[in-house]
Amino acid sequence: MSSVPERLHLRLYSGPDSLPPLIYFPGLHGDWTLIGGFRQCLAQRLRFAEVTYPRTLSWSLEDYAAGLEEALFARGLQRGWLLGESFGSQLIWPLVARGRFLVEGIILAGGFVRHPMRWAAQVAERVCDGVSLTLLTRLMFGYAKVSRYRFRKFPDTRASIEEFIARRTELDRQAAKHRLRLVAQSDFCSTASALRIPLYGLTGLLDPIVPWIFVRRWLKKHCVALREYKIIGYADHNVLGTAPKASADQVVRWVAANHRARNSGMAIL
Repeated sequence: MSSVPERLHLRLYSGPDSLPPLIYFPGLHGDWTLIGGFRQCLAQRLRFAEVTYPRTLSWSLEDYAAGLEEALFARGLQRGWLLGESFGSQLIWPLVARGRFLVEGIILAGGFVRHPMRWAAQVAERVCDGVSLTLLTRLMFGYAKVSRYRFRKFPDTRASIEEFIARRTELDRQAAKHRLRLVAQSDFCSTASALRIPLYGLTGLLDPIVPWIFVRRWLKKHCVALREYKIIGYADHNVLGTAPKASADQVVRWVAANHRARNSGMAIL
């Protein structure tokens, strides 16, 4: 196993040039392996880009944001929508605050501003430190077996979960632990409260990892940019993976509606 972390990578897929790109920031796992079904369901209705994080043990959230800017600009992307899944939502706020990339809208998928139970992230970090890669792999294989039945109508989702398991390494586990530490320390309430670009929330009803009831309550009270918060009843924390079609349809509606309104000089309220 190499001790050198991967570089940050960005993959851009074809889509209509008339619409802004949608850039996906993955969760704690850090790569594309749980987004296959969602990507397929977009069916080129948006220009879709996905990020893979480096397996770094030292980057701050600001470092992640700087790395994302570099990767986006290298691909000629100067503006677009950001789709932050869970941990990925924590990279959106410093990117917005830096102000170099023109963010046209934000969608949180199981995401948050400040984790509603930061103590839980600290506990998860300790658990991650104490669980061996062998045990973690066995647990994930058990999840994959259940997923073969649960997602039998979405073969791409099942294949992505198996690819997700195959990519897990000891360095990957350590990187996930480091990201949990960043979550436990982060607080972007002031940035989100000052936000004036469209913000949307998307989550599954069954989400004990980032309880949506607390996230939605805070956003409705403190974030004037919040336009809508959608809960999908049969999905869980990984809403983009467990409800790929419903998630893709909803995301396309939000982006397209704002794009039409902007072109006509109207504002979406």
